[in-house]
Amino acid sequence: MSSTLRRRALVRAIGLGVVWTVPAAVLAYLVRAQVGPVVRWDADVVVAATDITRASPGLQRVLLVWQEAFRAPFVNLAVTVLCVWLWRRRGMTSRAAWGFVTLMLAWLLGNGLKELVGRARPVVQDAVDHAPGFSFPSGHALNTAAAGLVVALLVWPLLGRRGRSVTVVVVTLVVLLTGVDRVMLGAHFPSDVVAGLVLGTAMVGASYAGYRGWTPAPTTAEA
Repeated sequence: MSSTLRRRALVRAIGLGVVWTVPAAVLAYLVRAQVGPVVRWDADVVVAATDITRASPGLQRVLLVWQEAFRAPFVNLAVTVLCVWLWRRRGMTSRAAWGFVTLMLAWLLGNGLKELVGRARPVVQDAVDHAPGFSFPSGHALNTAAAGLVVALLVWPLLGRRGRSVTVVVVTLVVLLTGVDRVMLGAHFPSDVVAGLVLGTAMVGASYAGYRGWTPAPTTAEA
């Protein structure tokens, strides 16, 4: 692939990343500016959601288990193992490297954005859970969205039509349920979760566009 085509692919990937992150940037501005309707809606949803959780001890236990299972270190370790397997067993070296690097960068960027925005966690009466750190964007939502999309793209060439459909459904459900979990536990405002989902998806999507444009024409295994 010529250097000109690679540069164009890189510019296109950067452009896609910028466009896809605009909604999250708008949310970050609204949150930082404490825009009334957004703040009130966030607070009302968290209060209603945590009321439901407190009323059902069984639901609360499930939500807490889900929270622990999908912490970033555990999720990222699982994806790393998948990357190593694809590299060693399937010879998908560049694809595995792309997946690992992309997920690690998404994780780091998400943590950096938390510090930059500096939004406090929701404060509710009789809190269901006490999460440390800042709130925007949701790290669970961002990391799970990024990891889910990375996994789907990593294994895509190995799957048939049915396998691809199942993968899309499973990844979508896991990501959405993780977002719901964060609000139901009162660990995040809905806008935190929306921003996390958008950013995680945008970073991986832009990265993959750059990867496909930068690497040579894929082999059967890498397609």
